[in-house]
Amino acid sequence: MTNKLPYAEVIGDPIAHSKSPIIHKFWLEKLAINADYRMFHVKPDELGDYIASRRDDLNWQGCNVTLPHKLAVMDHVSDPGEIRASIGAMNTIARTESGDLFGTNTDAGGFYAPIAEVPLTGQDVVVIGAGGAAQAVLFALSRIDVGSVTMINRNVLKASALLARFGLKGQALEHGSVLPAARLLINSSALGMTGQDELTIDLGGLPDDAIVYDLVYTPIKTKLLKAAKARGLDTVDGLSMLIGQAAVAFEIFFGQAPPLEHDEELRKLLLA
Repeated sequence: MTNKLPYAEVIGDPIAHSKSPIIHKFWLEKLAINADYRMFHVKPDELGDYIASRRDDLNWQGCNVTLPHKLAVMDHVSDPGEIRASIGAMNTIARTESGDLFGTNTDAGGFYAPIAEVPLTGQDVVVIGAGGAAQAVLFALSRIDVGSVTMINRNVLKASALLARFGLKGQALEHGSVLPAARLLINSSALGMTGQDELTIDLGGLPDDAIVYDLVYTPIKTKLLKAAKARGLDTVDGLSMLIGQAAVAFEIFFGQAPPLEHDEELRKLLLA
């Protein structure tokens, strides 16, 4: 596939919900960069063919990777930053100066940016989900010396293995379990996303100063965040992480840092 302009894209299954094109095109326009960004639907059995088709398209600058490809894509690109051994999931693929394709992860930094000022050292955390996004979250948590981490997931053994992998103390529980009194609750799963099952959880066990952080951004005001606000808890929505991880990827793709001074305008555009 060819394209007259340099371009990047986001891939996933499903992909129609993605807001990444809005973000990257907004920044491209602000910086007057003559390039494009779009979405491309890639099913799991098409991932290898997709990477192969882009490898020889020199106008292709790379792609953001969303569900369900963040683990499988590691088998198709190089890993100079040893992402497989550290975070264990890739969300960004790009091209080296020599033309080789490599993978990295901008999710961990994007996740942490909105809560960087929150004193979380020694504080207990709950993480819902155990997929690629959860691995980026756990990687970030392992770097800031949090207290006990409780993971909630259908597959408890998988969740327990992830805690051990990242050197985090804690426990893994099934959905429906009573929440511990954690300072921070993070939904890293697809539950609550448009087209997915709802996330049903009782927030009664959280203290009054807890923060509820939902990585889902379609819809922005998820059932989880609405329940948290009804309890008077502080919340962080999925746009915060989405914009944060996109900013790092944008610089990788297009060689310039995005104009973050326009974030308020960008959020209004994303919420329109």
